[in-house]
Amino acid sequence: MPGTKKAHIWQRMRKWVGEAKSLCSPKETKNFGLDNLDEEISILEKELSEGYQEIGFCHNDLQYGNIMMDEETRSITLIDYEYASYNPIAYDLANHFCEMAADYHSDTPHVLDYSKYPELEERQRFIRAYLGSEGKKPSNAKVNQLVIAVEKYTLANHLFWGLWGLISSYVNTIDFDYKEYARQRFQQYRLTKPTLLDSPSIVSQNETVNGSLPLASCV
Repeated sequence: MPGTKKAHIWQRMRKWVGEAKSLCSPKETKNFGLDNLDEEISILEKELSEGYQEIGFCHNDLQYGNIMMDEETRSITLIDYEYASYNPIAYDLANHFCEMAADYHSDTPHVLDYSKYPELEERQRFIRAYLGSEGKKPSNAKVNQLVIAVEKYTLANHLFWGLWGLISSYVNTIDFDYKEYARQRFQQYRLTKPTLLDSPSIVSQNETVNGSLPLASCV
């Protein structure tokens, strides 16, 4: 694919931070911790860039609605490349796993259930199949290396779609609670970051949206 073969996720998130600040009220900016996000993104970029860094052309939005399977041939087609770009493959896989918490066909499509996030064994099987798709059996070390990287990149994924949710709440007219969706993504970021990076989050811990649960509460 044409284009510079480098991670685009960081530049896009920094751009979205600026857009979100321009759209949100001062209260929302404070509640969502937007003034701290540039620093948070820089911390993530530094720490995640020191790990597994294979860059590939990524879909970046591999939720189940964008994965089509032919029932007769069992072949799979990916659709909707709106967010596609070069990125770490670990980020693309992280996005796919995070999307398993969503059910966009429910009565509350914005609500995320992280109990549906795949267990370690399932993630290992998926990544082993992914790495072996070219016909060469991957080593256990290679599988585990990518498993760890994918988990860390879920943090970048939560920030990415949290920012997307905030911006979308102002520019989209679809019946979807974008701000509550954003709240949950930022919440999951804050809850998992200490475990994944051994460092505290500086995203706001007092965030509420329309009377919803505070950021410190679990989904």
